[in-house]
Amino acid sequence: MISQTKGLTELLDQEFIGFLTAVKEDGQPQTSPIWYIRDGDDIVIYNRPKARRLRSIQTNPQVAFNLRADTGGRSGVTLEGTAVVEEGLPPAKDFPGYEAKYDGEIAGLGWTPQSFSDDYPVGLRITVTRVRSWGVDNLLRS
Repeated sequence: MISQTKGLTELLDQEFIGFLTAVKEDGQPQTSPIWYIRDGDDIVIYNRPKARRLRSIQTNPQVAFNLRADTGGRSGVTLEGTAVVEEGLPPAKDFPGYEAKYDGEIAGLGWTPQSFSDDYPVGLRITVTRVRSWGVDNLLRS
């Protein structure tokens, strides 16, 4: 689904921050800025074991994932899908492309790839079921 939208794979690969919205047990949506990696047409996120979103997703696996929009609203990306904790994912440091994408941020925050992987060991996979995007070319140029 992601790969069928012109420019979206490139945009997801170049952006560093996404915004994940999960719905808590009491019905309150909670949006969090997150690091992520694209895996084909899926999104993978690594989490601390006690991250609130993990409990929320157990109750309601439907999530939204957004990228920044331009200031005039001429472009934006919203993905909707189903999230599951995936036990078989390799640690973040071994996931293809993760360390290369975030090595500067990991080091800048005082982690090593190993210590980040130790602190964020829980892999979450989002299977995208709906893509809403407009003006992706504008975001690629900015």
